Amino acid sequence: MPAGLLLTPGEPAGIGPEIACRLAATRPELCLVADPDLLERTLERLGLDRELLLLDAPGPGRPDTIACLPVPMRRPEQAGRLDPANASYVLETLRVAADLCLSGEAAGLVTGPVHKGVINDAGVLFSGHTEFLAERAGVEKVVMLLVAGRLRVALATTHLPLAAVAAAIQPGPLTETLKILDLDLRRRFAIARPRIAVLGLNPHAGEGGHLGREEIDIIEPVLDALRLQGLDLVGPLPADTAFVPERVRGFDAVLAMYHDQGLPVLKYAGFGQAVNVTLGLPFVRTSVDHGTALDIAGRGQADTGSLAAAVDLAIQMSRPQ
Repeated sequence: MPAGLLLTPGEPAGIGPEIACRLAATRPELCLVADPDLLERTLERLGLDRELLLLDAPGPGRPDTIACLPVPMRRPEQAGRLDPANASYVLETLRVAADLCLSGEAAGLVTGPVHKGVINDAGVLFSGHTEFLAERAGVEKVVMLLVAGRLRVALATTHLPLAAVAAAIQPGPLTETLKILDLDLRRRFAIARPRIAVLGLNPHAGEGGHLGREEIDIIEPVLDALRLQGLDLVGPLPADTAFVPERVRGFDAVLAMYHDQGLPVLKYAGFGQAVNVTLGLPFVRTSVDHGTALDIAGRGQADTGSLAAAVDLAIQMSRPQ
């Protein structure tokens, strides 16, 4: 495995630098892509006695050090207060980390929380890590997967207004999503023949067309075609019963049609320990399941649980299968 698992702390005014430093202090395999002065201030505030090891290529730290690939910040942070001047810094850390993963110099990328609003306020169109990394990698289609223990929930559509979801459920994109999900469950999670539950779009999965025809006209034909190609797909299933514990245990993943159809269940099951994974990239990328938590930034109260789970899963996914 290439040396160095990269970690970008994300928004400097949020809890990202704090949880990154606290975790890296005990996980020398991590290499932070960040402003060294930001990390020094964070370590001092947390009372962590760790020396920064500044590198010019990805690599792990040594005992009692934290490895850092330096990227300069535009303006010193103020915990809890967003500053559009630092939006370009946040994006630069992602560019540097993604390019090192693409070149094979790093094992994978773990990302801390960013604040989409302040990046857009700086005049940069930004809809999230997933879309940014896909564009950087030159990949047309990626899939968002959330993992909480054995529960895995993928999304057919991500950050869309609810009014736009139905029009976005089309045969081509749905087919590609299921192919990527099946492939990466095999190559990243070492599942020989993934069994995937596919949710319907409408209540009761359309109830035979009485509550909508997307299941009949779009979802069922896609599933039938992919079954002929060897995919093990169950559905379309009503979303309100698919997550019943004894039922969902029989699936390796669930594909939800839209963001808030699947993720509330997953986050209820494992919030603070869940991991966001981007499938379809040519490198491993995991992330926390929470935001920047500006209200507690700088207070030393943030929980590292989701970030630790993201690191553990990235290591697992980076191992040759």
